[in-house]
Amino acid sequence: MPTERSPLITSGVCGLTLTAATCGAASDSPQDSSSGKAAQDPRRLNTFFGVMVPTILSMFSIILFLRTGFVVGHAGLLQGLLMLVVAYTIISLTVLSICAISTNGAIQGGGAYYMISRSLGPEFGGSIGLMFFLAKVFACGEYVLGLVEAVLDVFGADPGMSGLRVLPQGYWYTVLYSSVVLLLCLLVCLVGAHIYSRTAFAILLVVTVSLLSVFISSVAVKPRDFVITHVGPGNQTVRYNASYTGFSATTLRNNLAGYSLDYSTNSVMSFATVFAVMFTSCTGIMAGANMSGELKTPSISIPKGTIIAVFYTFTVYVLLFILVSATCDRTLLIQDYGFLQRINIWSPLVTIGIYCASLSAAMCAMIGASRILHALALDHLFGLPLAPATVTSNSGNPWVAVLYTWGLAQCVVFAGHLNAVASLVTVFYLLAYAAVDLACLALEWASAPNFRPTFQLFSWHTCLLGILSCLVMMFVINPVYSSGSIVLLLLLLLFLHYRSPTSSWGYISQALIFHQVRKYLLMLDVRKDHVKFWRPQVLLMVSNPRSSCQLILFVNQLKKGGLYVLGHVQLGDLDSLPSDPVQTQYNFWLSLVDKLGVKAFVDLTLSPSVRQGTQHLLRITGLGGMKPNTLILGFYDSCTPDDFFLQDSAFCHSSVGESSEGEYNFGVDLPSLQAHFPPVRHVESPRWLSPDEYVGIISDAIKMKKNVCLGRYFFQLQGEGKDSKVDGSERTIDVWPLNLLQPGNQDYQDVCSLFLLQMACVLNMSSKWRHARMRIFLNVETGSSDQGWVVNEETFRELLRKLRIRASIKIVPWDSVVQHYALPEGERCEEPTPGLSDDFLSAVNRMLMEHSSQAAVRFLYLPRPPACRNQSQHFLTQLEAVTRGLGPTLLIHGVTPVTYTDL
Repeated sequence: MPTERSPLITSGVCGLTLTAATCGAASDSPQDSSSGKAAQDPRRLNTFFGVMVPTILSMFSIILFLRTGFVVGHAGLLQGLLMLVVAYTIISLTVLSICAISTNGAIQGGGAYYMISRSLGPEFGGSIGLMFFLAKVFACGEYVLGLVEAVLDVFGADPGMSGLRVLPQGYWYTVLYSSVVLLLCLLVCLVGAHIYSRTAFAILLVVTVSLLSVFISSVAVKPRDFVITHVGPGNQTVRYNASYTGFSATTLRNNLAGYSLDYSTNSVMSFATVFAVMFTSCTGIMAGANMSGELKTPSISIPKGTIIAVFYTFTVYVLLFILVSATCDRTLLIQDYGFLQRINIWSPLVTIGIYCASLSAAMCAMIGASRILHALALDHLFGLPLAPATVTSNSGNPWVAVLYTWGLAQCVVFAGHLNAVASLVTVFYLLAYAAVDLACLALEWASAPNFRPTFQLFSWHTCLLGILSCLVMMFVINPVYSSGSIVLLLLLLLFLHYRSPTSSWGYISQALIFHQVRKYLLMLDVRKDHVKFWRPQVLLMVSNPRSSCQLILFVNQLKKGGLYVLGHVQLGDLDSLPSDPVQTQYNFWLSLVDKLGVKAFVDLTLSPSVRQGTQHLLRITGLGGMKPNTLILGFYDSCTPDDFFLQDSAFCHSSVGESSEGEYNFGVDLPSLQAHFPPVRHVESPRWLSPDEYVGIISDAIKMKKNVCLGRYFFQLQGEGKDSKVDGSERTIDVWPLNLLQPGNQDYQDVCSLFLLQMACVLNMSSKWRHARMRIFLNVETGSSDQGWVVNEETFRELLRKLRIRASIKIVPWDSVVQHYALPEGERCEEPTPGLSDDFLSAVNRMLMEHSSQAAVRFLYLPRPPACRNQSQHFLTQLEAVTRGLGPTLLIHGVTPVTYTDL
C-alpha cells in the first residue's frame, strides 16, 4: 500500500522516465523508517534547538541591528509600531494555521511544503512549495547582502576614515564578498542541520548578549554628536550632523512620523517600501517547520516553539522601537543603519551580534530551502530537473539540494543591495503564508472527521482573515511583484495539472466537493422538477465493455449534461461467497471510464439474475434528484460482437502502471484491465440472459416509469472517441416517430413519439453531432379516400416550430407496406402481435433501408413489450426483423413527458 511519503508518478519532464533508484532516493531518503540503524536517524532535535532557536534567529536576522533605525526613522514610531502590529497579526494568524495542521498528523521533511501538499494536493502543494523555496533562496541572498553591508560599514575603505578600513568597496566587490559568505554558509550546511543547530545556539547567546548591551547602553552612554558622510551625486561627499540624545521627550516627538530619501538606493521611502523591509523580520516563522525532518516530535515542537518565538521577538522589537525613537534623532536613524554600533558601550559587541544574526539567518534560509527542494524532488513533481536533489548523505543531509540552493542564492547576490530584493522576498513569503492559511481553511470547511488537530485555538475566521491580510499586503507592498508571483503560481499550477500527478495523499478538493455536492443534492428537490428543465439521466447496462465501448461513447453524447451511470450485474449469491466480489471490480471499471474519456459513474451489483440486478440498480442508483430516468440496453440478437479493445490503440499500447498520457492508473495497468474483462461472447457460447428475462427487464423499467432505449449495431459507429475531431457535418440523424408495427396508430404527438423527437434533438446538440442534419420521416397512406395526412403534416410542422426543433420532414408513402398488415380492423392495440406476417416485417425493413441506409444513426419507435411471457421471443424476433442490417439504431419507448412549448 502507498503511504504519505509515496512518490508521485514516475514520469519526468520531456518524456524522460525517472525512478527513485535513479538518484538513490530509495536508500537515502530520510523518510525511510526501515533504514535500520538508529545512529543514522536524522530526527535528533527538540523544541528549543530545532524550532525556537532557528525561528528567533531568522526573525531577528538583519532587521534587529541593521534596519531598526531604517524603519523608525522613515516611518516614525507610530507607523513603525503599526507596521509591527500588522505584520505580527498576519504571521500570528498563519502561525495558528501552522499549529493546527502540524498537530493533525505526523509531519515529515519539507515543512511548509509538506503541510500544503498533503492538505491541498500535489498541484497546489508543488507550486506553492516551489514558490516558498524561491522565497527562502531570495531571503538567503538578502541576509548575505545585509551581512556584507555590515562588514563594509566597519572594514570598508574610506579615505576620510582611519583604522581597519581596508576592504575595497563597489558593486563587484560587494558581489565578491557575498560569494565568500555564501561559500561559508554552504560549508556549514553541507556538514548537516545538527551542526547548524549547535552553532545556532551559540549564535543566539551572542545575539542575546549584544541585544542586552543595546538596552544597557541606552542608560550608560551619555549624549553625543556624530558626523555622518555619504557619497552623493557626482562622487561628492555629503555630510550630516546627527546626535544621540539619550532618553528625551523632544526626540520621541520628532520621531513620530516622516519619510525621506534612502541613502542606499537613492529613492524616497513610503509605507509600502518600509513595510516590505520590516516584514523581512517576520519571514522566519517557518524556520522550525522547515526543520520538521530533523525534529523528534514535530507535531509538538512546531506549534510550541513557534508561538514562544513569535511572542519573544515581538516583545523585543516593540521595546527596541521605543528605545531608539526616544534616544536617537531622526538624522542618525535614517543616515546610518548601523547606528547601534556608535551608541554602544562597546561597539564590537553589536558588530559581532550583526554578523552572527545575519550569518545564522542566511544559513537557516539555506537549510530550510534545501529541505523544501529535497521534499519536492522526492515527490517527483518536477521530474528530471530536480532528480539529483533526492540524493542524501548517510546521515540524511540532502547535500545536492543544498548545492542547488547555494547556486540560486549566488544569483540573488548580484542585486547588490539588501533593500533591492526585500519587496520580492516579502511578496513570496506572503503568498506562501496565504497558502498555509488556505490549506487550514480548506480542511476546516471540508469538515472531515479525521481533521482533529490537538491545537484548537483557530477557526475558519482566522484562516480567512489571514488569507485576506496576506493578499492585501502583497499588493500594498508591490503590485507588480504581487501580480507576477500570482501569474508564476498559476503557471506552475497548470504545469503540474497537465502532468496529472496522482498521489495517495488524499485530496482536500475531494472532501470539499463532497461537502458541497451533499449540500446541493439536499437542495435538489424532486418535487420541484419541471418538464422544461428535463434532461436525460441514463443508466446504461453493460455486460462486457469489450463489445459495448461504441455504445458507451455514443450514450456519453446523448446525456446532455445529465446523470450517466454504467451499470453491471455480477451473477452470484453473497450468502455462498466469502466476500463481496463486486468491490474489487470498481477500480477496473473506473479505469475503463478514464480510458474512454466519458463522464460517467459506475454502479455494480451482485444478484442471482440480471433482471433482479437491473431492478436493484434502477431503484438505488443515484441520490435525491439525480436518479436515472432512462434505461439503455444493448440489443438481444445472435450476431457475433466485435472486440473494441483490439481496435482502439488506447487499449493496445501503454506502459505498465501508466496510461498513454502518463496518468497514474491507481494500480490498474493495461494488462490487468484487459485480463479483468473476459473475451467477447462466441456465437455458440451459452447466454447469461434469456429472451424472457430480457423482455422482462424492459417491462420492469416501463412499470417503474423509466424510459427505455435499445441500441443495435453501434459497433459500426465510428468517430465517437475522445480524440475524434468529428463535428457531425457529414452525419445524418433519421427519426421515425410512428409505431411502425402498428400502422393504424397515426398519432405523432403521443408521449413516446415526442420523447423520440426530444432524444434526437438532444443528440443534435452534442459536440460531435452539432452540425448533423436531422430528418423526420412521416409515414402516410396516400391511397386513403380522405386527405387527412396533409392536415397531419401541417400540424406536425407547426409542432416542430413550437418545439424549436430544426429538421427536414420527409413524407414516406407506405401503402405497399400496410397492405401486408393482416390484423383485422378493431383488434389493433399498442402492443405488437405475434400475428404480424414476415412479409410485413420485411416490407418495413426494406422501407427503412431505402430511406435511412445512409444515416449515421436512426431513432425508431419501440412498442410496449407484450404482457405474456410466452410472446417474448416473438417480440424480439419482430424487432430483429425490422432493424436487420440497418446500422446504428436506437429503439426508444418513452413514458415521460419531456416537451414544453411555453417559456
